[in-house]
Amino acid sequence: METVTRVENMRSGLIGRWAAVTGAVLLTGACTQATGLAGVGVGRSAAPPATVPASGPAGGTAADPTTGPATEAATEPTPTASPAPTPEHLAAERPKGDDPVKVPPPKLSKFTYTFPVKGCKVSYQRKLLVLPKTTIWAKEGCSFVAPVDGVVDEVSLVDNWSPATDAGATREGKFVTIIGADGVRYLGGHLSAVADGIKPGTKVKGGQVLGKVGRSGNARETGPNLYFAISWKTGPAYWWVRRGMVKPWDYLDAWRKGNRTLSPREETLKLREKLGETPSCTVQCVGKVVAPVQTTSSTPKPTRTPKKKRKPSEEEIVTLNPTTAS
Repeated sequence: METVTRVENMRSGLIGRWAAVTGAVLLTGACTQATGLAGVGVGRSAAPPATVPASGPAGGTAADPTTGPATEAATEPTPTASPAPTPEHLAAERPKGDDPVKVPPPKLSKFTYTFPVKGCKVSYQRKLLVLPKTTIWAKEGCSFVAPVDGVVDEVSLVDNWSPATDAGATREGKFVTIIGADGVRYLGGHLSAVADGIKPGTKVKGGQVLGKVGRSGNARETGPNLYFAISWKTGPAYWWVRRGMVKPWDYLDAWRKGNRTLSPREETLKLREKLGETPSCTVQCVGKVVAPVQTTSSTPKPTRTPKKKRKPSEEEIVTLNPTTAS
């Protein structure tokens, strides 16, 4: 009996020691998974995080965990509408910035120029047609003004042009030329009238009225316009120089909307040096030749007493600057 009791005690002690060892192993494994120590629990897959099952409808049961975690429907944030503008916001004005700073164009010369037609809508071509001049189209009666300060050189008060002869010296009809302070000669032709007080030797300021746009000269069959030309000073015998030597449209563009200090002086002086002060006429130099009337009658023509030549009045003379060489 005593022996049986001793055996049972030994068996009970062995079972207790095995229970203690098993509890220690289980405790060590739990700590290893919680702390994630290196080298402990190698080969074990980490337990997935607990998934909260989606709750069913009101009064229902949660999803069965044996079928896997319930999938929760993805929800997007609802966009928040911008608040409607208030009357105060609508009434508020955007702050105004400063006015743009106007930078003047660079000064290209010491002279200031004015477009030769004042106070009227104009148009003109920017290409060479026959002569290096331009026709500025404008209403009849518009003002032809001095493009720069200067002195009046030539004035034609009467339209002496005839379509029968088309003489080159008279094609501009009534005209005025000035010698500018820049040394350049400017011509305005096809005038309907010359302004009062404009005569050779008169000093004029840029923008001063010299005459009125018209249709004199060979512009009788066209619309009113200003014949505008740039050249250098010569005597009246070299009228083909007066009618234009330098292309004017680049300067007209600048004086009208660009830089009013752009001067034709340099180009004019270079061309005069190249061609000479009195170059030969090369374009439209000879007018029409009027053929004599042929008669077949043998009746002798009556002789007439020659009439005395009438001296032209002062108004019919092309007034020239007395200092101009002939």
